[in-house]
Amino acid sequence: MSVSGGCQCGAIRYHSDLMFDNAHICHCRMCQKAVGNIFSALVAAPNETLEWTRGKPSVFMSSELVERGFCHQCGTPLFYRGIDSNRINLTIGSLDEPEKFAPKSQMGREARLVWFEHLTTLADEGVTGAGGNEAWAQSIAASNRQHPDHDTDQWPVLTSIE
Repeated sequence: MSVSGGCQCGAIRYHSDLMFDNAHICHCRMCQKAVGNIFSALVAAPNETLEWTRGKPSVFMSSELVERGFCHQCGTPLFYRGIDSNRINLTIGSLDEPEKFAPKSQMGREARLVWFEHLTTLADEGVTGAGGNEAWAQSIAASNRQHPDHDTDQWPVLTSIE
């Protein structure tokens, strides 16, 4: 399986021709802090198959045994890797097609938030811009600087105003 992905701003892109079947979420407090969310969703690729196709991530050693990669320009969390591991765990949200990697397990339950199990019962307020917020959503879309979910020859794409 061939995958690609990258950060929000497009400064960093990656590609791998092989993925492990280990999509999972981790609730540990270190993962929560690393991704700024209630859990980290990860899936691994063998180190030797991962290619950084644009830019290189910055790395933070979150412990003596673990490094975490992120974009130095936009801050997007990109990976978790044990320093002696033969695999790199990519953040599922940084993949161009995250829907292909549904988590199959979870870990780090000691820090799982008590309300996590109730998330599926929350009210569904519709798509972005629903409920009278259409103009707001359109203004965000019109000024969007997010890299598209596919590789580009250059980024940002420069356009001229005529």
